[in-house]
Amino acid sequence: MFREIILSVIISIDIFLAAAAYRSCGIEIPFSSTIIINAIGAFFLGISLIFSRLLGIIIPENICGICGFVILTAMGILTVFKSLIRNLVRRLSERGELSLHPGSSGIVVKLYLDDTAADFDSSKILSPKEAAALAIAASLDSVSIGLGVGYEINPAISAIFAFIAGSLAILLGSLTGQKIASLNRDFSWIGGTALIIFGIFEFMK
Repeated sequence: MFREIILSVIISIDIFLAAAAYRSCGIEIPFSSTIIINAIGAFFLGISLIFSRLLGIIIPENICGICGFVILTAMGILTVFKSLIRNLVRRLSERGELSLHPGSSGIVVKLYLDDTAADFDSSKILSPKEAAALAIAASLDSVSIGLGVGYEINPAISAIFAFIAGSLAILLGSLTGQKIASLNRDFSWIGGTALIIFGIFEFMK
């Protein structure tokens, strides 16, 4: 059960940071949207873990271990790289050296940089439809992680813990959003680093 808890905490780091970004911009995440975000995330994680366990029946355990290590490490490296790019783009944008405006290629960079872009109608409230879109996009990482570790981790327990951890992450992110935003840094590299460490731990156990 300890590994399921650790996994859910790692996955909820990005949710926490996204919630903090929303709070710093004055965007409210209603209770219904919180439920939708975490229900979708937990569902995709559970499904990917089940699929990974099924593969574990067919593929030898040592091969599964190597594949899991590669997937988790790759996801971690990509997350760290994304964080570095976000920080670089933010600095260039602040200096006026990078143009971000709708109707051009700059919008792609803006979406990559801005976690709050899911508020499509700029209503300052994340609607259930917007929450679902955000959750589905964010669940791609959960699916990859689930495929990397699922052959030995309980899908049901992990999904439950992921739902709970995600809900707490949104609550904490909403409470600390202004303080985190004042640091003017992207901290998603923390989740990437945690994934790499988790992958190494799983590989060497």
